Amino acid sequence: MTAAENVCYTLINVPMDSEPPSEISLKNDLEKGDVKLKTEALKKVIIMILNGEKLPGLLMTIIRFVLPLQDHTIKKLLLVFWEIVPKTTPDGRLLQEMILVCDAYRKDLQHPNEFIRGSTLRFLCKLKEAELLEPLMPAIRACLEHRHSYVRRNAVLAIYTIYRNFEHLIPDAPELIHDFLVNEKDASCKRNAFMMLIHADQDRALDYLSTCIDQVQTFGDILQLVIVELIYKVCHANPSERARFIRCIYNLLQSSSPAVKYEAAGTLVTLSSAPTAIKAAAQCYIDLIIKESDNNVKLIVLDRLIELKEHPSHERVLQDLVMDILRVLSTPDLEVRKKTLQLALDLVSSRNVEELVIVLKKEVIKTNNVTEHEDTDKYRQLLVRTLHSCSVRFPDMAANVIPVLMEFLSDNNEAAAADVLEFVREAIQRFDNLRPLIVEKMLEVFHSIKSVKIYRGALWILGEYCSTKEDIQSVMTEVRRSLGEIPIVESEIKKEAGELKPEEEVSVGPAQKLVTEMGTYATQSALSSSRPAKKEEDRPPLRGFLLDGDFFVAASLATTLTKIALRYMSLVQEKKKQNSFNAEAMLLMATILHLGKSSLPKKPITDDDVDRISLCLKVLSECSPLMNDIFNKECRQSLSHMLSAKLEEEKLSQKKESEKRNVTIQPDDPISFMQLTAKNEMSSKEDQFQLSLLAAMGNTQRKEAADPLASKLNKVTQLTGFSDPVYAEAYVHVNQYDIVLDVLVVNQTSDTLQNCTLELATLGDLKLVEKPSPLTLAPHDFANIKANVKVASTENGIIFGNVVYDVSGAASDRNCVVLSDIHIDIMDYIQPASCTDAEFRQMWAEFEWENKVSVNTNIIDLNEYLQHILKSTNMKCLTPEKALSGYCGFMAANLYARSIFGEDALANVSIEKPIHLGPEAPVTGHIRIRAKSQGMALSLGDKINLSQKKTSL
Repeated sequence: MTAAENVCYTLINVPMDSEPPSEISLKNDLEKGDVKLKTEALKKVIIMILNGEKLPGLLMTIIRFVLPLQDHTIKKLLLVFWEIVPKTTPDGRLLQEMILVCDAYRKDLQHPNEFIRGSTLRFLCKLKEAELLEPLMPAIRACLEHRHSYVRRNAVLAIYTIYRNFEHLIPDAPELIHDFLVNEKDASCKRNAFMMLIHADQDRALDYLSTCIDQVQTFGDILQLVIVELIYKVCHANPSERARFIRCIYNLLQSSSPAVKYEAAGTLVTLSSAPTAIKAAAQCYIDLIIKESDNNVKLIVLDRLIELKEHPSHERVLQDLVMDILRVLSTPDLEVRKKTLQLALDLVSSRNVEELVIVLKKEVIKTNNVTEHEDTDKYRQLLVRTLHSCSVRFPDMAANVIPVLMEFLSDNNEAAAADVLEFVREAIQRFDNLRPLIVEKMLEVFHSIKSVKIYRGALWILGEYCSTKEDIQSVMTEVRRSLGEIPIVESEIKKEAGELKPEEEVSVGPAQKLVTEMGTYATQSALSSSRPAKKEEDRPPLRGFLLDGDFFVAASLATTLTKIALRYMSLVQEKKKQNSFNAEAMLLMATILHLGKSSLPKKPITDDDVDRISLCLKVLSECSPLMNDIFNKECRQSLSHMLSAKLEEEKLSQKKESEKRNVTIQPDDPISFMQLTAKNEMSSKEDQFQLSLLAAMGNTQRKEAADPLASKLNKVTQLTGFSDPVYAEAYVHVNQYDIVLDVLVVNQTSDTLQNCTLELATLGDLKLVEKPSPLTLAPHDFANIKANVKVASTENGIIFGNVVYDVSGAASDRNCVVLSDIHIDIMDYIQPASCTDAEFRQMWAEFEWENKVSVNTNIIDLNEYLQHILKSTNMKCLTPEKALSGYCGFMAANLYARSIFGEDALANVSIEKPIHLGPEAPVTGHIRIRAKSQGMALSLGDKINLSQKKTSL
């Protein structure tokens, strides 16, 4: 173990602004000061030693003047001091003065105060010098029989670490601890003793467990956790033992401790794949999610449930628990709800879809008019999407769902209403039997729609799917009601001039030039005459949109009126009725055109909208069969094509998912026998405890497609030249929020280098956690120094620094070798993610930072360039494959990714193939990147710039 790895267990916060005191003043304080002064001086000494100062002259002073003191604070500080102070001479022999220290600690181990005994025993766990420990062994053994549990449990820990490091000092430790465990009553002492037996002598631990297996439920949670670990390890190593212990694990699922339940459920799943075991474990996980208040715990346990679902044989068991899983929706956290709904949707089947829909409908109704939580709107959106997916997969459910959801078209939250509208559009196209119901519901809520975007969509649906004479007339009635009194310009000018008084307005209503002689329009005059009861400002919705200058909805209305007028003509044979309906539609369009050209709206009508409305007027005046076909058949066909392409894509992705999950065994695949399998081949039987420990330490082995050694070497950065006196290279290991720099330092000279220190500084959102400690390098020796860096955001970070050292025997100043910069690759933090088109557009509009990168590449194929960009930036292409297939000389695609810090990154690739420059001409165009933070946009742009060109292998 190198000096750099021999780190201190105790972390001490150091104020950096204070000036380091001199050795003489510290010596004076330690000799002559009172207890308070000595305490302060000792703290300063500890901080200086941690910062690399040697201070050998103070060792004897501390032994003489500080060690004999009985003050508890000083005793505690001395334990830290003896832990970090160098205890050996440069040639590795123990310092003579340490014998005096050893004697002082022997006395402390026999001290009447249990705190001093216990803390001394804890300190002994950290000692690595057998010569110091040997004289203390009898005193340590005696502490096992102390009356206080604090002393006993620390004595067990001390014996365990001494046995692990220096077995010859206490060879009978397992037997001693087993006897201690049998007679011990305190839970923490039993836990420590049992823990030691697991690692030191597993057979003795099993013997003890066998004697008390029926009382396991009565033990404390800390001991139960250790028992779960032992059972897992034993059954992992020796599967024939499963039957003996599985009942014990079942019992532990009922433990009062959430930690024990979680570990027991995880262990049960790995030990048995029987449906009853899986069901018990899943039920336990669900209870934990519901009862635990911490959202992080909920998310972790949900992930375990999702892992269970990935196994094909477990999925069936979980399907029966869908209703239990939905109880998790009572949690207010959006992330938990999102994962729960996704899991429920993956598990839904024809057996439980009805119950699922009932619960989701109740949840949707609950969110109505609830504004106390900021995520209510987003949650409603999630519920709508989940119900949408259920109805697409199980069409029988659509009739139950649609009436409830259509109430939300009039919702203030446009996003949820847009999702409902999308769902309704798909349902009305795919399910012919539901069309009358949907049209009827749509007409009911039409007048209360508040958002112009939803209004446009609703107009389109009504125009496209109203097929009976009555429905068409109802649509016209609703449009007239929503538009208010016409002609609009005239009535608005009168209103502004104050000529139109409320009582006069009532009489104006029926006197409008309407087709009142037709019985079907009798209701309409009544509707318009009821308007005056409202306040003057309370305009009908459509009229309000137009006066605000939103004429895009007018273009949509013109198309709708044209469709229903053309359809009305084909349904009604009577020429007079045809003409009057047609004339009314044209009158509405003309009055809107007139309004657009006047100065009344906040914004004038755009030329595009004028063209559209004029075209619709022309179509209605000519009524050609070709236009009839385009308006009433082709529009619907294009929607049908889009929906079928979308459905096909979803089916394809589901098929890929199921193929991934279905473990297919080919006829010539080798059969693995557990008894004959080498340990490293048992991938599915990896030790979960070991894996989770490695993950926590950041040593997880990523499964690389290429040779793992080669991939590790790719991340080695050379820091100095080969001819420098000190050669250094670093392996950069990124583990989510931490970066570990493993720096190899080689002394290339024939001199001994003293106080060789790696000094590092960072640029960007990086923070150095601790200063690497100095070390001494013999001639041509080498050492590894580890440095930890914390990462705060996805921004290009740079680590720079130098190696400074003293040459042994030289009188010159310190020598310095400057290191090359280490650039941290942001690709380690960016992961592909997906979002809907609407979300992408919304984020694109919201994000203020844009970085435009010009395409400069040697790739000549558009698709190849896109794949190259996706690979080098870790982004996901949101544009469907069908839209990118074929060849037309240009391509546009949307890319999306999310960082582990929750930052979103959007990119739009617009590229073309300049045909006029010949077939070998490279791709040209632009990539626009948008992000919320400047760092993300710039970093991603730099990454694309660096990796645009394809390197020839």
